[in-house]
Formats: sequence, structure tokens, C-alpha cells
Amino acid sequence: MQTRIGQTCLFAVVALGLVVVFAGTTFAQPGSSNLGTWKLNLAKSTFAPGTAPRSSTFTNVVAGAGIKTTSDSEAADGTARHSEYTQVYDGKDYPIPNSLSGDVSAGTRIDANTVTFVYKKGGKVTVTTTNVVSSDRKTYTITAKGTNTLGQTINSVAFYEKQ
Repeated sequence: MQTRIGQTCLFAVVALGLVVVFAGTTFAQPGSSNLGTWKLNLAKSTFAPGTAPRSSTFTNVVAGAGIKTTSDSEAADGTARHSEYTQVYDGKDYPIPNSLSGDVSAGTRIDANTVTFVYKKGGKVTVTTTNVVSSDRKTYTITAKGTNTLGQTINSVAFYEKQ
């Protein structure tokens, strides 16, 4: 009888410990409001002339202390772009391969649903964005301003929907 009570108590302690560990991991995940797959809604978005893509989808997942983004888009001229990179929202520059915004980006978390990014090419700021996930976590709006690596003026509001 004594052993059974001891086993039950040990099980309860281990179970409680696992709940605390997993809950802590979930709440500590960086950028958790922007996780998932997001698809561009062109009808609700606005772009500077000549800069609107035909389509764009990206997926954000937790990767260590950061967020791994996998992005696929099709430019107005039909050019397909694929990019994968990991960003930590610590204000430091991280490489962004195959991006028209720049070769590095520094992300900074403003609040639970907002992140800003400063893109650079050759150390010079090219584009800045403010990325906001709605409170219901169903939409993701990216407001971008600057000049991309092709020399095009960027002044856009891209409206993404959770998939």
C-alpha cells in the first residue's frame, strides 16, 4: 500500500513537472503570434506601381531562439522566388538569401503581435517593415517602405491571411 501511494505521488510530481516545462516552452517561443502559414490576399493589399507580386506565401516555425521563415512568391513578371532563413528578434543583422529587400535583416519585437525589420544591402538600409499580427491571429499585415535592390520604390501594405 505504501509503495502504491509513493508511486502515485511520484507520477503526479513528474506529470506536473512536464506540464510546467511544456507550458513554459510554448509561452517562451519567440514570435509565437506569427507562427504558421500565411498567404497574400492581393485584393486587400496595396503596392507601388510595378512591385506587386502575383502571389506570395510564407511559413514561420520556431527554430531554436528564432523563427525560421520559408517563403515562396511569384513576381509580376512570373519570376519564382524561394527563400529560407532564420531570424532572431534581437536587432542584429541576419542573412536573408534571395530577397529583393536586402542581403541582411535586423528584426526587433515591439510587442506580442508586432515586429519591425530593417533590411540592408551592402550595409545600407534599403527597406523597413512593420509586421503586425491581428489580435485574433487570423491576419498578418506587412507595411514596407524604402527602395528594393532593383531600385524600385517600395511603399506597400501586404495583407496576409492564416492558412
